[in-house]
Amino acid sequence: MKINFCRLVITLMVAMPCILKAQSQKPYTLFNPVPRQQLREMETDRPDMTESPYTVDAGHIQYETDLYRLEKEKGETSDQHTHLFNQGNLKIGLLHSTSIQFGFQSFVIEKEKELQTGETRTGRGIGDINIRIKQNILGNDGGNFSLAILPYIKFPTARYTDDSKYEGGVIVPMLIRLPGEWNLGTQVEADRLKDSEEKAMHTELMQSLSISHDIIKHLEGIGETYYRYDFKKHHWSNFLNASAQVDVSKNLKLDAGLNYGLQTDAEKNYFIGTSFRF
Repeated sequence: MKINFCRLVITLMVAMPCILKAQSQKPYTLFNPVPRQQLREMETDRPDMTESPYTVDAGHIQYETDLYRLEKEKGETSDQHTHLFNQGNLKIGLLHSTSIQFGFQSFVIEKEKELQTGETRTGRGIGDINIRIKQNILGNDGGNFSLAILPYIKFPTARYTDDSKYEGGVIVPMLIRLPGEWNLGTQVEADRLKDSEEKAMHTELMQSLSISHDIIKHLEGIGETYYRYDFKKHHWSNFLNASAQVDVSKNLKLDAGLNYGLQTDAEKNYFIGTSFRF
């Protein structure tokens, strides 16, 4: 199952741009950028967990990052706090409906405490790198429904821990534009991930639902819920999230928020971030 899952992810990443390039009637590419006056409204994959189904305009670059994120997680045997600085996502528009993304963790401090012995461990250094291909299927240029597919692979480049492994998955984000300028987002995600307390792998399913609307002009409020299901442990984790994003300009946004796990062993995340396009 592990091998087949990885092969599926790699096949999707390699094949999608080649297959859909022939279907595109748009002349713009990475080397023939969309004129700035024709750029679509800037859309981001943050600050909520639900990804955007929209791609970056061909020939343009968009950078999204957690300037700072704190992750708290309490397991059966340990209590872990992780501080992430500049956890970035560099997005490059390849074709009209295809973009590639490079995710990286510039600097991480991880502090882990063993609950039984009280022993602590602190690791510092760069984190993992991931590569993702986003292919919009429907609604990239407008309409009330948008859909994309986004396979990814994570490479174990972390230096703050010796427990990093290859991981991968497939994400399917969707967006429905409702009356009154409300937006309803959802996504389904399947991941092959490393175990948190063992040197093994497991499969997880994630499904999210988010609702967003402007609080005032240029300030958007986002409410979200999602769950993760671990097929190996038969364990559910449920989350309630809240965030806000402000439009500083047409090509610059700032955001802040929290992802709060309802179970004792579910992660709690607090973050501030930014996104800009050029």
